[in-house]
Amino acid sequence: MNYYQLALLNSPLSPLTYQSELSLENGYHVEVALQNRNVTAVVIAKVDKPDFDTHTLLHVSDFYFSETQIKLAHFIASYYLCSLGEAFSLLVPFEKTLIPKGQYAKDVENDFIDTITLSKKQNEALEFINSKDVSLLFGDTGSGKTEIYMKLIWRMIQEKKRAIFLMPEISLTPQMESRLKNHFGERVVMWHSKITKVQKEKILKRIQEGSVDIVAGARSALFTPLCDIGCIVVDEEHDESYKSSSRPRYNARDIAIYMGKLLGAKVVLGSATPSLTSYAKFPAFRLRGGHFESKKEFIYQTSLEAITPLIEEEIIKTKQKEEQTILFIPTRANFKYLICSSCGEKIECPFCSVGMSIHQRHKLLKCHYCNFTTQIPQVCPKCHDHALKSSRLGTAEAVKQLQEKYDFLDVEQFDRDVITTQSKLIKTLKRFNDKEIDVLVGTQMLSKGHDYHDVTLAVVLGLDNMLTMSDYRAREKALSSLIQIAGRSGRKKEAKVIVQTFNREFFESYIDDYEQFLKDELEFRRGVYPPFKKLCRVLFAHKNGLKAQNEMEEMVERLKDFSGVEVIGYGASAIEKIAEKYRFMILLRSSKSTDLIRALLTCKTPLAQIDMDPTEFA
Repeated sequence: MNYYQLALLNSPLSPLTYQSELSLENGYHVEVALQNRNVTAVVIAKVDKPDFDTHTLLHVSDFYFSETQIKLAHFIASYYLCSLGEAFSLLVPFEKTLIPKGQYAKDVENDFIDTITLSKKQNEALEFINSKDVSLLFGDTGSGKTEIYMKLIWRMIQEKKRAIFLMPEISLTPQMESRLKNHFGERVVMWHSKITKVQKEKILKRIQEGSVDIVAGARSALFTPLCDIGCIVVDEEHDESYKSSSRPRYNARDIAIYMGKLLGAKVVLGSATPSLTSYAKFPAFRLRGGHFESKKEFIYQTSLEAITPLIEEEIIKTKQKEEQTILFIPTRANFKYLICSSCGEKIECPFCSVGMSIHQRHKLLKCHYCNFTTQIPQVCPKCHDHALKSSRLGTAEAVKQLQEKYDFLDVEQFDRDVITTQSKLIKTLKRFNDKEIDVLVGTQMLSKGHDYHDVTLAVVLGLDNMLTMSDYRAREKALSSLIQIAGRSGRKKEAKVIVQTFNREFFESYIDDYEQFLKDELEFRRGVYPPFKKLCRVLFAHKNGLKAQNEMEEMVERLKDFSGVEVIGYGASAIEKIAEKYRFMILLRSSKSTDLIRALLTCKTPLAQIDMDPTEFA
């Protein structure tokens, strides 16, 4: 009889021991019984006979994880402090019945002709990338980063290697799919959470049979069973969408870098506004200017968040010239908050300690954290006065105001409330680029790398709210958002960018020199924040707030024994309650991730949720 340690997929449990007469290799998928149900597990080690009774494996499947995937799962589990089963659940296994990968199904050299022509500067960037294991392509919007990526991938294919192309969000995949397939034909597949189970099965079969050279998509594309990987491209590497908000709380950008080391593959990080951490850690090539050299005029308006007469006037002028406008607001819905002007009461979600957002179209208030909805009240629930007023302009309200005042304008909303499917995204972008829409009003989706052909006016509201967030990267995020949105305008003609802010001096200082901002910000963070220090957020959430608080305080006491780990702060989270669970947190800092991991493994309590390298602080 043989005995094996198994990691249970999607389970937080530690590995369990089972027996089998079969001789099995590490990585095999098996089926076992656990508490009156059958579950899938992964063989992680052969062990000696234990001193307790064990159950027998029920079934060995045709799926397995490769040696590289096993190493990757162990890294994810150890760094992000999750179970091996949770780490393996991210990865897509190989199938034994398909053609073994590593061999080409056919000769691809004659499949397509290299039609990508680079400028002298782009060729310099390509050679720089080729000379580094990990590199940062710091290229202005429109400077031709995508062409460099494609030329690199084409070279890899000539060497009979394959590529992974990561984008931060699914919303970018239609546009990039078109560009990739234009160069590489059917040897490109798209991979993300919206494709169906049947589509995934077909794609996986093609990947393992060798008829795919490029897997492109959101962060899950990183975990497909692709062999012979020569390069991994992480486009818009600064984007927080690469960070998972649920266990395991991994960052796909950082996993891509680790995979590059495992596989001996080149990793290219690209952005017009790279994260300070990447800029500080990796050799960068600065690609300035671009194909779109039109002049931009920045107009700074000191005002609270509102569509002012100046903004209205510029939108109408743009329409009269048969050109288009994008209007950025960081908030969805009509207004973010409903407040009583008599007693100051803010209408909050009964299950979360956050203000409800007003959705007038459906005549309701909605919580954007737990999705609880209720009717819009006519009187204040505290003082029963009718003096309810709304604050913090949202996308839906901006659309409503413009439509009611100017019926000749075609105005559309572009956020997660209305763009709920891939087809809606494609249709809206097509209508905009076909000039059926005059003004596109949206949230961060506007800045996500889309090509808008005829935009000559960009209006940016709400930057001051971003600047005042309790986040050490607030300045970086606000400036990056402005540059990204401004970069969507003036692709062919001169353009105007209206920036509504009380912090003109800050934005004006760096709008044309993001690299100088990174250098200045580096000094501001030195010795205190990443990239010089490692941060970790430990979250405790429970319906019994006292239980969550007690576990937090218990862990804080135990952490005091570790000299290499500093407790920056602890207490109730900024958003104290979500979905009826009270939330408390500890923020930790250390010079070494190993010190943090050692302390967390020793001190963590059952409720503790570990978030290494956090991007959320609420």
